[in-house]
Amino acid sequence: MSEELISLDLDDSGVGVDLPRPKNQKDQVQGVPYRPVEFRDDDLPAALERAAAWLRQAQEWLGEPIDVIAIHLDYDDTPSAPYYDVKLLCNEEDLAGAPLALREREQTPK
Repeated sequence: MSEELISLDLDDSGVGVDLPRPKNQKDQVQGVPYRPVEFRDDDLPAALERAAAWLRQAQEWLGEPIDVIAIHLDYDDTPSAPYYDVKLLCNEEDLAGAPLALREREQTPK
């Protein structure tokens, strides 16, 4: 059985270089195996709206729905920290752009 390698264009954290990043400076794509994408705010609806907007952009970039394994809601009651912490736990391969690379490879004439 032979294994074919797929070349992915990844940044230093292992996600696709063209993956839309959350626009607000409080939000981030974190660097752990299950890849939480974090949205922090004192206003829960605002954090959820940013999460939804990012998810739409990322799915448009990927060309298919992103596997969201779970949605985690937490809070941080330390002074001067945003209170709500919404995390979308996303499939690492989707954030790396693997489905894009597979489609491009399939469309390339041999």
